[in-house]
Amino acid sequence: MNQELILDARTDSAKNLAWWLYLAHAASFFFSLGLFSIIPLLFNYAKRDDTRGTFIESHHSWMIRSFWWYVVWVVVGAALFVTMVGIPFAFLVWGVAWIWKAYRLIRGWVTLNQNQPI
Repeated sequence: MNQELILDARTDSAKNLAWWLYLAHAASFFFSLGLFSIIPLLFNYAKRDDTRGTFIESHHSWMIRSFWWYVVWVVVGAALFVTMVGIPFAFLVWGVAWIWKAYRLIRGWVTLNQNQPI
């Protein structure tokens, strides 16, 4: 049995914005290693309250948490990089953080397209 979810105009517009914010986070992530993700992050914070009570609210929170945890792991990698002994571990931390962030973006985007909360 196939069920189709029909969204009202407000929810559809919010979903469309979340879709573009995932794209902006991904573009920033691939072209600047997340440096410019601060721009879509501000939109996530600004629009999260507008989507309160919908499945899209969870996507804004997901992107916000993904950003801040990625920043934490980049800083941990930078602290390791400062020491000569920690340089290989820094690259390991950065590599794992990059893969983790890519996973979070892809999973969020796919779940959003399925009209489900994350």
